[in-house]
Amino acid sequence: MAKKIGFWEAFSIGVGGMVGGGIFAVLGLTIDLAKGAAPVAFLIAGLIALVTSYSYVKLSIAYPSEGGSIEYIVQAFGNNMFSTIANNLLLVSYVIMLSLYAYAFGSYASVLFFGKELVWFHKLAASSVIVLFVVINLFGAFLTGKAEDLMVFLKVAILIIFVVVGFFSADFHRLSPQYWESTIKIITGGLIIFLAYEGFELIANTAKDVVNPQKTLPKAFYASVLFVITLYVTIAIVTIGNVSFEEAKKAQDYVLAIATEPIFGKTGFVVISIAALLSTASAINATLYGGGRVGYLVAKLGELPSEFAKKIKEGYEGMIILGLLAIIFATSFNIENISVAGSLGFLLIFSLVNLSSFKLRKKINANAFISLLGFLLCISASVILVYYNLVHSPQSLQSSMLVIVIVTLFSIVYYKLGKKMQKILDEDLRKAN
Repeated sequence: MAKKIGFWEAFSIGVGGMVGGGIFAVLGLTIDLAKGAAPVAFLIAGLIALVTSYSYVKLSIAYPSEGGSIEYIVQAFGNNMFSTIANNLLLVSYVIMLSLYAYAFGSYASVLFFGKELVWFHKLAASSVIVLFVVINLFGAFLTGKAEDLMVFLKVAILIIFVVVGFFSADFHRLSPQYWESTIKIITGGLIIFLAYEGFELIANTAKDVVNPQKTLPKAFYASVLFVITLYVTIAIVTIGNVSFEEAKKAQDYVLAIATEPIFGKTGFVVISIAALLSTASAINATLYGGGRVGYLVAKLGELPSEFAKKIKEGYEGMIILGLLAIIFATSFNIENISVAGSLGFLLIFSLVNLSSFKLRKKINANAFISLLGFLLCISASVILVYYNLVHSPQSLQSSMLVIVIVTLFSIVYYKLGKKMQKILDEDLRKAN
């Protein structure tokens, strides 16, 4: 019998999922948009994640399944075209996360080895790290749970040390309201990096293996999100205190490494860069593994071509497809495009999960107000993100629109021409019903 997951393991999964490569990649974007109010922007995004975690708590207790978000959407809306599009959007959102981590890996690798951004090396490093972990996943040599726990501990420990020591060298005058941008820019600054919080949903995929889920899952979800909100807000405070807005804009893709230099000198720059490489590599590995399983489950249930479910060694052929798509994104779009697409994708998925919680509220004993509030927050955030970029930076929406159009068209065509969907229920849930 497999060993059950306790609170600390579930908490570690949630924190590890959130503190992957996101904070290393997108911190500069938020500072550029919100300026001195960047900590407020991180808080706004975190509060949306916290409200949404309530829906995940209720749904994961009622429907413990490896399918996670996919399971909840289908439980609420049934096996239809709508669910097909939503499930495929989730899968593509994993591809975007992969490309974000790979992009960040390329940025930090370039400045670590060459002291500056070299486009050709950035793209080579981003592509190579994806290829490496696709091969590793296919041969089943992925990092064990204990190694992942160690990685989570190391990267969080490095960031906490950065925060604690950074407070003593920081100049906090840039945090005063006179350096804040407009309200819409502050909100958008939070929404554009929302993907830095999306990893808490990974706890839901472990619900079947959690000991005493009624007590463990709520504590793990809420504690992990609150911890990461605190970590991100303090990182933003210390970074602004140690890096000018001009420096942050210039080094947007690797601003955290620049922020360590006033504190630890060149050694700090190297340590943070290495931490970023390890974190993004670890996140690529975990996302490929998780995304490959999601692709397998969706294909097995008839919503994707069967190639996604074909086994190669210890992995799935779908991992190769995900990897290739991620390389295209990482080498074709800039960090803003990728961040907007990723944040929008997960905001839409989370809005559906919140709506699922509201729709199933009597079955799962959920509070209607909180579930509906989560839905309205996610939908409103999506609209604001699209509107702001449509007015101020329409090119940032290129990848988002491309993803939505392709996913929708593919889902419709495949649904009409391919085999019809089977019933998408976890085997244990099916037996229970």
